[in-house]
Amino acid sequence: MITFERVSKRYAEGRDALSEVSFEIRPDELVFLTGHSGAGKSTLLRLIMLMERPTRGRVTVDGRDLARVGRRGIPRHRRDIGVVFQNHQLLMDRNVFHNVALPLVIAGHDHREIGRRVRAALDKVGLLPRERALPVSLSSGEQQRVGIARAVVGRPRILLADEPTGNLDPALSAEIMQLFEAFSRVGVTVLIASHDLTLISRLHHRILTLREGRLVGSGGP
Repeated sequence: MITFERVSKRYAEGRDALSEVSFEIRPDELVFLTGHSGAGKSTLLRLIMLMERPTRGRVTVDGRDLARVGRRGIPRHRRDIGVVFQNHQLLMDRNVFHNVALPLVIAGHDHREIGRRVRAALDKVGLLPRERALPVSLSSGEQQRVGIARAVVGRPRILLADEPTGNLDPALSAEIMQLFEAFSRVGVTVLIASHDLTLISRLHHRILTLREGRLVGSGGP
């Protein structure tokens, strides 16, 4: 589903964010990506989303060589990818329903289809009763669940998460990880960047470890 072949990324100032990184993530697999701050985790995720392009090497997503995806093809590529951020990035003046519906509205879906998909996504994350609530009235864990619902409402084949539990306590973090595991079980490929080694080591999934832009570990079950 996701393959990196000797991928490097050098920024204009001469800093190497990634160096000769190679790995493969299978369809339906849940994989953790870890490493110190500045190790290259966010850069790796941005390459998958085509927010950036590698300096060298090849990135393949769902059989598609991303080097062959032009600017016009980027929106279509991203429709297959859901993204969860650490800080939720919710619209505070819109209720939960409208926050989750936003990707479908942008994509031009019919309002009946939007309603059906949004409520199904909220039900999966346990927030259907709060669909009319404003984000400010929700706990941090609930806000993150809204972010997850928004990421999966378009039925992506791949789900990326960048430090999704960074602002949560251990109990809430475990609940959020259980949601990601549930999506993996129904056929979604999940890649989660996290520095919480204590939590992810208990979940028994493969861990990719970056150190100064290099892949130094790919352990797991």
